[in-house]
Amino acid sequence: MVTGSMVRVLEFLGGNAIPALFLGVFLGLLLPDLAALARPLLGPCVVILLLATLLRVDWDGLRLYARRPGLGILATAWLLIVSPILVWALVVPHGLLPPALSTALVLMAAAPPILGATSIAIILGLDGALIMVVTLLASLLAPLTIPPLALALLGLQLEVSVLEFTLRLSAVVFLAFAGALVLRRLTSPAWLASRARHIDGLVVIVMVVFAVAIMAGVTDTLIARPGTVALWVAAAFLANPLLQALGALAFLWLGRRAALTIGLATGNCNMGLLMAALPPDSDYDVFLFFALAQLPMYMLPAALSPLYRRAGTGAGPSA
Repeated sequence: MVTGSMVRVLEFLGGNAIPALFLGVFLGLLLPDLAALARPLLGPCVVILLLATLLRVDWDGLRLYARRPGLGILATAWLLIVSPILVWALVVPHGLLPPALSTALVLMAAAPPILGATSIAIILGLDGALIMVVTLLASLLAPLTIPPLALALLGLQLEVSVLEFTLRLSAVVFLAFAGALVLRRLTSPAWLASRARHIDGLVVIVMVVFAVAIMAGVTDTLIARPGTVALWVAAAFLANPLLQALGALAFLWLGRRAALTIGLATGNCNMGLLMAALPPDSDYDVFLFFALAQLPMYMLPAALSPLYRRAGTGAGPSA
């Protein structure tokens, strides 16, 4: 009975993934006490999320992009270097925004895509293999690009051990790939295809747990400084689609589907990674933006899914 109930829950969430994510992100705000319980689950959540994504992604597409790495390298350079420089040029020299917000926006643009972007791309009908390759490559190279960019653009010294960070990330990738490979050996493509909604449901649960954990302290700040929170939220909802649009326009020559896929990766950035990299005495308002920026990442797919589904057709990989 319990198993049957869980299957039905996973089927429901998998079939309603986008609205479920839209609503689930508010749990961290409405139930702040859950954050303390969820925080120790962040590490396992990342592994499970990547494993589930690998079960859903097209491995033939992964191999094709791996054999023709030109596009992956070009997209990674866009994500890790060009994007943060563009955002810096838009927000920092003019001095129109509070310094903490400007810093947070530039760091956001410098971060690699969230691992969940691959699952969101698959649900939206975009190129899951392309975004998986770009996300993994950008995540592995991020420790080499974020610290010098933060220092050059913002004068900010990040406490990042490149070796330690790379080893941690490599462990996550290895565990997820090993688990996915074992499960693929024990099952069949047809069986996995028949469980697609169950896997998508699991992804939704994991992403909601992550969102709850990262919202720790945000509710108290909302009560104490509602104006700051409102400005930060507005900036997040402007920055995310703007970065997506810039990414899509920059790669429109690849076709709409690939362009929208890279756009999705450009706007949905792994700010949890940045929270681990910043010094403990960093401005709290920077961390506040990283938490609030989860809202558009979880909510915009619901609003933009008709656009993605209409436009997400066409091109395969190119190099």
